[in-house]
Amino acid sequence: MKLLIIYTYPNHTSLNYSFLQNVIKGSKQNPHIKEIQILDLYEEGFNPLLVFNEKKRRRNMHTDPSIEKYQKQLMWADKIVFIYPIWWGRPPAMLLGYIDQLFASNFAYRDKKGLFPEGLLRGKSVVCVSTMKGPTHYPLFWLNNAHKVLMKRALFNFVGIKKVKFFEFGNMESPKGKQEKKLEKIYHYFKKIER
Repeated sequence: MKLLIIYTYPNHTSLNYSFLQNVIKGSKQNPHIKEIQILDLYEEGFNPLLVFNEKKRRRNMHTDPSIEKYQKQLMWADKIVFIYPIWWGRPPAMLLGYIDQLFASNFAYRDKKGLFPEGLLRGKSVVCVSTMKGPTHYPLFWLNNAHKVLMKRALFNFVGIKKVKFFEFGNMESPKGKQEKKLEKIYHYFKKIER
């Protein structure tokens, strides 16, 4: 299995970065995971801004040479892991900008006759590891799980990815010692995951 980890947090001394390290540590000890690539969107200097004009049209976004490297990473991966905070009930603008550009028509999906498009990323799976300041169940009770609906139904299922696993960790500003069980959970999951 080939694993692509997309990390979206600007601080390398944060708990999000500790989750990244535990994903890597567990994955390296997993005999089913043969290769790992890490894309740190902030460190990479990824430009999340969409630009459309007379020369650059939205319908041609899948042919943009500036995102070809990232398209190859997505096509290479069997499993895609997203690590990010939930800010204001949704992922950071940096990650949303990546999604807007990469999950584009004629790369991630293709329009066809009928109600639904053809997902072109079939066979891949996704794990989302997200953190938030508020309580773990805040998105469920106050936002009707908008984050999961956005990521799973409106995005991943649309492009053909049916196997999606979420880890949503709340109360992340509690004393650091209280986060060890969460970090261990992620480490053990990636150490044992098979597909």
